[in-house]
Amino acid sequence: MLKPFTNRLYRASFLAALLFSAHSHAGKDDFTKKIELASLYQNADGIAKRATYQGNVVIQQGSLKISADELEINASQGEGNEIFIATGNPARYSQQQEDGSIVTAQADKIEYHRQTRSLSLEGNAEIQQNSSSVKGESIKFNMELEQIIAQGSDQGSGRVITTFQPVSKPKEAEPQDIQP
Repeated sequence: MLKPFTNRLYRASFLAALLFSAHSHAGKDDFTKKIELASLYQNADGIAKRATYQGNVVIQQGSLKISADELEINASQGEGNEIFIATGNPARYSQQQEDGSIVTAQADKIEYHRQTRSLSLEGNAEIQQNSSSVKGESIKFNMELEQIIAQGSDQGSGRVITTFQPVSKPKEAEPQDIQP
């Protein structure tokens, strides 16, 4: 009786391991570390190569972290082409970059495309790094190249809002007495 459940659990864990094993410049060694996926419920179909996780879903691998109410993994296109679809109120992503800065993102729906190492944020999308941010209805973020494409919506102001925080000016050196 437990064997089908154990097989599903094994397949789901295997799918998750396949999805996060890529190399990237986003986080120092993140993609060489073990993957931990926790949820209150999970369902996997090894033949269709799909898995669903529900209830306080958290995926962590090194500094990379995705949290959501629900996560669907689509591995039907083969190894290296998997897509994670995280939904929540909001779904969240964070990862430490090689320079030590933290990139965070949130949206109603976050898709992580393993092959292109990119995120697609849909619905109330926001991405932040250091003290700067971009907000819009949808944002595409290439994690490896750190490139952003944002789009507004037809509702509200409909505009993409980008915020850059001021940089403090370095203090000038005090003049020194010059002696002949």
